[in-house]
Amino acid sequence: MTGPNSNADPEPDRIDALFDAYALKDERRTGWQLREVSDPESVASHSWGVAYLCLCFADDVPDVDPDEALRLAVLHDVAEARTGDKPTRADPDAETVDPDEKEQRERAAVSELLAPFDAHLRDDWEAYESRGTPTAQFVKDMDLVDMCLQAVIYEREARYDPDTDNPNFEAYGRLDEFFATAEPRLRTDLGRRLFEALQRRYETAKRERDDASE
Repeated sequence: MTGPNSNADPEPDRIDALFDAYALKDERRTGWQLREVSDPESVASHSWGVAYLCLCFADDVPDVDPDEALRLAVLHDVAEARTGDKPTRADPDAETVDPDEKEQRERAAVSELLAPFDAHLRDDWEAYESRGTPTAQFVKDMDLVDMCLQAVIYEREARYDPDTDNPNFEAYGRLDEFFATAEPRLRTDLGRRLFEALQRRYETAKRERDDASE
């Protein structure tokens, strides 16, 4: 039997919040855009990469909860559906957003985006932001490792022009700044090992690309 409201939206708040969060699928990673990478990944693609790294490596790190790591990885950049992606820069002269202002904007965005859902989702996001547990520190390292892995891919695929005069990357050549921002923030032995392996592959990719152009 149907009534007058049988076609009404059963959960409007949750569905509207999903539409808002799905903006991450189209939000491009700003650091790659500034470097003029062709067809750069979205924030959602990056979040999948972080989650996949967590799935593959969580068992290798003591005191890391694999299930919690996956939750944190999926949620860690959800605020950017509202705020956009604000890259971390190693160049001291680069224009950046005030960290306190960035934190306030992201916290407000998360409060709105996750409000219709169980409070534990907000707690998971806060746990990642605080970096107070081995799991949160591991997930942050996988966030940085994903960025470096993506840099190797873009270098191998020649997805940008290394010789272009790019005012956004005056202090660093090629994709070097992405490694420069990652290295000092790594907290785990695994994260450092993966970083070093990727940095070696990045340097190899640069040499091979240069040799091919000669």
